[in-house]
Amino acid sequence: MPERPFMKWIFASRFRRHAFGWRSDTPVLRIKEALAEIKAVAKGDPVLAAEGAISLLEKLSPALEHVDSSSGVLGNAVNRAIETLVPIIARADVDPALRQRWLTRLWVAIEDDGIPYIESLAEFWGELCASPKMASEWADTFLPEVKRVWGTNGKGSSYSKRTTPCLASLQAAGRHDELLALLERAPFAWWHDRRWGVKALVALGRPSEAVRYAEASRGLNDPGWQIAQACEAILLSSGLADEAYRRYAIEAHRGSTHLATFRAIVKQYPHKRAEDILTDLVASTPLAEGQWFAAAKQAKLFDLALELAARGPTDPRTLTRAARDFATQRPEFAIECAVQALHWMARGKGYEITGADVLDAYSTLVTASKAAGHNAAYAVDRVHALIAQSHSHGDFIKTTLRVSLSS
Repeated sequence: MPERPFMKWIFASRFRRHAFGWRSDTPVLRIKEALAEIKAVAKGDPVLAAEGAISLLEKLSPALEHVDSSSGVLGNAVNRAIETLVPIIARADVDPALRQRWLTRLWVAIEDDGIPYIESLAEFWGELCASPKMASEWADTFLPEVKRVWGTNGKGSSYSKRTTPCLASLQAAGRHDELLALLERAPFAWWHDRRWGVKALVALGRPSEAVRYAEASRGLNDPGWQIAQACEAILLSSGLADEAYRRYAIEAHRGSTHLATFRAIVKQYPHKRAEDILTDLVASTPLAEGQWFAAAKQAKLFDLALELAARGPTDPRTLTRAARDFATQRPEFAIECAVQALHWMARGKGYEITGADVLDAYSTLVTASKAAGHNAAYAVDRVHALIAQSHSHGDFIKTTLRVSLSS
């Protein structure tokens, strides 16, 4: 076999043991640089790039051992690195003997991973094996330990690093019935393990049973959104889009903001009307209807947006931005947004609202009123009417706009 070319990786010297102090910004940058270096090599020599990827994975934990990872930034960077490096290693076309040596090196790195940083690498073990035969061999290696710690009839309780790669290997090897039987020995119905059973049932052509199996995995500390995503995917692949939407859409796509949730569901279900999706979302959050204002505006459902802003507390700054964006384009809509912004400020809503926020909303109201063809007194009259109806922070609005309202 021809000798592989030697590669002096730039990242190698940067990821020495204990190379970094407690701050996470530098190691995060170095991880990004290392990934860029490996991906550049992969374009010309995939095997050499795979060897570089393995080397980086071996070096990560020792190098990062003293870094403060409490913020989660470093952990996220490492997980993204693993997701990037695994396909590079898996796709490399090498003989079984070399891949076996690669896998042995990676397994040693996982076992020595004390913090741990690279434990998620075990979840990709079946993919790293790159063939059912290799996956089956590793499954046989892991099985005795997993059976020992799980015991029989669900009486075991010990943890083993070999559990996840064992399940992943059985799945990749196509030993689905054996995988399901092994999961029956698990002491807990834990989604982290049972998700492999869901994949096995799907592979066996039993999607309905896979959904029931996933639902039976729900528990106090289990990630419901992951279970919902798995069930949704099964139903969608079975052509049951309406059922998938009805049962799982909202839970599976709940984002960091209401607008993000709306956008994700619209993208997943293009056959559904945006208005219908938004109506369902609003119904899922009673007493918080105003939080869907931005989603309605994004969908150009302007009447519904104003209705939502009036029904429940809506962030005043969000309303002011909407008023500013549409002051000349849709002035009547902008007027109502600005009025609603002042309305919720007058009721003490919004985070650390200042006089500048009040002035911004009022200025936008004046601009939109002029664009709509109203006279100069229109904006003043709307604010006076709003203050008269206010019972909490109305004096704050009145004092801030004292000069503007008296001119």
